[in-house]
Amino acid sequence: MTDSSATARPDRRAELAAGLAHIRTRIADACAEVGRDRAEVTMIAVTKTYPASDVLALAGLGVTDMGENRDQEAAGKAAEVAAAGVRPRWHFIGQLQRNKARSVVRYADAVHSVDSVRLARALASATADRESPLDAMVQVSLDGDAARGGALPGSADPGAGLEPVAEAVAEAPGLRLTGLMAVAPLGWEPDRAFARLAEVAGAFRAIHPGATGLSAGMSGDFEIAIRYGATHVRVGSALLGMRPTLR
Repeated sequence: MTDSSATARPDRRAELAAGLAHIRTRIADACAEVGRDRAEVTMIAVTKTYPASDVLALAGLGVTDMGENRDQEAAGKAAEVAAAGVRPRWHFIGQLQRNKARSVVRYADAVHSVDSVRLARALASATADRESPLDAMVQVSLDGDAARGGALPGSADPGAGLEPVAEAVAEAPGLRLTGLMAVAPLGWEPDRAFARLAEVAGAFRAIHPGATGLSAGMSGDFEIAIRYGATHVRVGSALLGMRPTLR
């Protein structure tokens, strides 16, 4: 049971149900277009800036995976949702500061944004008390812009090269390397970005055959990401609507 403050209004639940039906159709159509099994693609509902009541409503509609990108918002929301007796699979998808690692591993099931050896080690240290490994994806920089986050493919940088970061994750007992994540760089067409990611992923899987996950695509471009092999798509505004940013 949950109190009224954590319960979505019937009209809001109807809005979410309509949005969800539309997104599910878009994903199914995108998979059908390229001959992929719909079951290969996980939709992550990006609930950042949206209340716990929306998370609970989405869970009631069958959504199992939720995404957040700021620990200071996500930690409290996850606790509120858990107090209501609901336990979705939480994905942390934003840039993560090392000093937030211990907080994030308390509620997150997966972190998509591991982009340095130092962050991998911080997460590994923070998982010491977890009963199960934390799924971790290495965020890839597609354009080499360090300011936007992401490990660097083909780089020998011992702290931020893609392979050193992946090895740091793979060797950590509390982490499970599950794949790669990327955000299309500003100014890049989605086809260019996701084609580059698919190229990086192909080489990556040759070294890490078990790390088949590919987190790519958002509300406006996830069909293109699916075309290039995305296994996880991150959908916010197309599902939940536009909402002012929380401060």
